[in-house]
Amino acid sequence: MIADIIENIQKGGTATVEDVHTLLSATGDDMEALFQAARDARDSRFGKDIFTYGFVYFSTYCKNNCTFCYYRRSNGQIDRYRKTVEEVVQLSGALQDAGINLADLTMGEDPRMYADDYKLLLETISSVRDDVGISIMASPGALPREMFPRIREAGADFYACYQETYNRGLFESLRLEQDFDARYGQKIWAREAGLLAEDGMMIGLGETRMDRADTILKMGATGAEQIRAMTFVPQEGTPMQDNTAWDSTEELKAIAIMRILFPDRLIPCSLDVEGIAGLKTRLYAGANVITSIVPPNKNLAGVAQHELDIENGNRSMENVFNMLEDLGYRRAKSSEYVRFLDSKRGV
Repeated sequence: MIADIIENIQKGGTATVEDVHTLLSATGDDMEALFQAARDARDSRFGKDIFTYGFVYFSTYCKNNCTFCYYRRSNGQIDRYRKTVEEVVQLSGALQDAGINLADLTMGEDPRMYADDYKLLLETISSVRDDVGISIMASPGALPREMFPRIREAGADFYACYQETYNRGLFESLRLEQDFDARYGQKIWAREAGLLAEDGMMIGLGETRMDRADTILKMGATGAEQIRAMTFVPQEGTPMQDNTAWDSTEELKAIAIMRILFPDRLIPCSLDVEGIAGLKTRLYAGANVITSIVPPNKNLAGVAQHELDIENGNRSMENVFNMLEDLGYRRAKSSEYVRFLDSKRGV
């Protein structure tokens, strides 16, 4: 059954939500066949080239109160920070100098960054563009529709805003006081403004396997050029802190299925869930981007794991590059990444 579904997709057939549900149920030899098909699809489209993203979490303040997020506004256990524009420029420049392809400029929905008609947010993006020139992903949370042309004009190439789940009831229980349709619209509005878009799902939040199958197909249907899956990590100081942590198996199957269904998309291996230990398995499942590379000794945090493998240098550029080479992959040049972006924009 699973082999038949994979073969149908490889021949250009359409996968139903029931088909994706079946693929998500793969175990043993079927799961290995799923991973092999995903690697074949990635290698056919991208070869052994892997893109790399540096993570610059420049504000950990947030007005939202998401039940799963460490940085929710009511978590008083956090020593929050904001980086200055100059600090963000310096960090992004260090990423570019090291050969990283993109700077992911991430923040919570910080009222100070939104003040004065989003002045500080736009200044941060435009300063990195003007002073560094590295490709930029803007990850500032949910914005009004009219902001997207301004984000593009400021210099962003990508816009990231994760839906987490396409189960509306579950969404409402996770993203308190937020609107499902407005968040969904972020991906659509970004692409309308000439930005590339990223969507993402989280695994282990209380969703069913059918929910995951539905989310995979709906993320793909947005047209988002980058789609991801990440395993939920229970966070201290949140209502979900005592939830049982999942292993990465379901995430790996989701990565593989996304790769088989959408072979031309960027699909990340995030270092934010298992640190450097998760790199090999996610590449094995078909990922072609390494995200959440964080230089040590810069007082930067992660999201899912705000400290994991950062200060020990395991998420540093040098360590990631060495591991890629050891695994038989090649880190793509930034010029190659820009060509990929241009091809998606029709330049």
